[in-house]
Amino acid sequence: MTDTTDILWQPSSERVAATALARFATRGGFAPTDYAGLHRWSVTEPEAFYSLLWDFLGVVGGKGGRAWAPGPDQISSRFFPEASLNYAENLLARPGPGPAIIAHRDDGTRRELGRSELEALVSRMAQAMTASGVGPGDRIAAIVTNDIEAIAAYLASAAIGAVWASCSPDFGPSGAADRLGQVSPTLLLAVPGYGYAGKRFDIAASINAVAEAADIRQIVLLGERPPGATYVRPAITLGDWIAPFAPAPIAYHRQGFDAPLAILFSSGTTGKPKCIVHRAGGLLLQHMKEQVLHCDVRTGDRLFYYTTCGWMMWNWLVSGLAAGATLVTFDGNPTYPGPARLPDLIDAERIDIFGTSAKYIDGCRKAGLRPRDTHRLTALRVILSTGSPLLPDSFDHVYQDWKTDLHLASISGGTDICGCFLGGVPTLPVRRGELQGPMLGMDVATYDGAGHPLAGEPGELVCRAAHPSMPLGFWGDTDNQRYRAAYFERFPGVWAHGDFAEQRPSGGFVIQGRSDTTLNPGGVRIGTAEIYRQVETIPEVLEAIAVGQEWEGDQRIVLFVRLRDGTRLTDDLAQLIRQRIRTGATPRHVPARIIAVAEIPRTRSGKISEVAVRDTIHGRPIANDTALANPECLALYRDLPALAG
Repeated sequence: MTDTTDILWQPSSERVAATALARFATRGGFAPTDYAGLHRWSVTEPEAFYSLLWDFLGVVGGKGGRAWAPGPDQISSRFFPEASLNYAENLLARPGPGPAIIAHRDDGTRRELGRSELEALVSRMAQAMTASGVGPGDRIAAIVTNDIEAIAAYLASAAIGAVWASCSPDFGPSGAADRLGQVSPTLLLAVPGYGYAGKRFDIAASINAVAEAADIRQIVLLGERPPGATYVRPAITLGDWIAPFAPAPIAYHRQGFDAPLAILFSSGTTGKPKCIVHRAGGLLLQHMKEQVLHCDVRTGDRLFYYTTCGWMMWNWLVSGLAAGATLVTFDGNPTYPGPARLPDLIDAERIDIFGTSAKYIDGCRKAGLRPRDTHRLTALRVILSTGSPLLPDSFDHVYQDWKTDLHLASISGGTDICGCFLGGVPTLPVRRGELQGPMLGMDVATYDGAGHPLAGEPGELVCRAAHPSMPLGFWGDTDNQRYRAAYFERFPGVWAHGDFAEQRPSGGFVIQGRSDTTLNPGGVRIGTAEIYRQVETIPEVLEAIAVGQEWEGDQRIVLFVRLRDGTRLTDDLAQLIRQRIRTGATPRHVPARIIAVAEIPRTRSGKISEVAVRDTIHGRPIANDTALANPECLALYRDLPALAG
């Protein structure tokens, strides 16, 4: 018998009946509450499921005769091989009763753009891109904030069949260049600066680093040129760039389902970030499925997600236009000028679906924030949480201190798929600490180290069948060798995602954390190589090793440094290390603890072993210490007082 004591919210029969998921289940021949049966059908009958999904969601374009063309493996399998569509056309073709975008900035600025106004701006940008020599398949690089201009530029890029690659402006010069410089972009769009916590930051150095690394022809500034700013390539403001072009019907460049739409970047754990190429049809269909069916986004809803343009949730948020939603964006510090900045926004804009990170919700809990006592939250129907596991106490906090009658959906996926494996099911109860279940079409399971399915204990999260938002591949990886090594080497033929997860008797899941060495503080994936590149520029530091320490339900970065003989880790040196990382990478890369050690463990092939250090500081057994050339040095990392508080 299923335990019901952990149920925090149960949708009423009226609410279940009102969901798109219930209507979709009925269309598929299932009872609205038979999610298990619906999910089983979605993974065992992909032709029928995806064909119905296309029709139900009303995808604009030519569907073709087949929804599913299986190949010998996941990478070679294809969805809608005869389809023709355009991502931007699908987003701009959806009329809604409200504006397209309501944009808020750190300084309190609020702007609103209607749907016809957005379409006009996209039209002018698309014409300007074409006049600048950008064509189908060309890359457009962007250093942008989560604002109107970035969304319009993304849609313009998609409209003409170009490929979008963006990062947020808080990346330092090397971090931005390491990403955008790899994909040989034709054009660079960039904000001249950005605001955070009441301060302004100029990013000319990052713009110039990308322009030089990629040999950019032209820079378009999405804002006024700051006085005295100099750029290494010709720079024109957005207003001047689109001035020659009047709004006109957009000539959407329809392409196949697998046409590249966007390049997202991995965390850079073992070197420069991998450039993950995502397909237009895959992101459109996957995002619409997740939003309409799993998050119950409805026409006219106001959809918000706190994100930057360097995180996959930004691409996900933009897709909300295809559901007829109004996007509410915010760029800045979510707790400035006070901790209630985002709850204030929920009330002011009557937000229906509010998305954020688990770290933010936990921060609200620790700060004693009780929005139900101070805010109306009248329209709020769904809270989405991702980035890291949502703590059971944070589940309690939402229902006790925010609102009792709402759907709290903890979701989990990644940049790798620009979508979700696990998440919300609005027809099922919410249980404390659990993600409600696998998304439709995602054949998710947990495996032990030998590749055997598990139940009731943590294992490797895997996906046993292809899905539409699998990457096309990695940029420059022409034979897919790196792609296969990244996801299919652990369990041949099965996608291994790098998460530890446990499936519960209810059918829900609990994410236990990362199974690889990617850092994940506050839900932001960070590669250790990006930290090392900054630290190694400091003469006093010979080498370093960074790991994530599980701490208070989240993760904090710990940096161990081996210093030159005669050098001590003084406060001044620690501050220099932090400052170098902050300016060269991002503030998120800055370690919470810096500790000097005499030796760093290495494998016999000479590579530093982050896994060995990570497991040692957590008191876990070392899985394969025979692979280490100097396993005795791990004693330096055990039971350190600096990591106890």
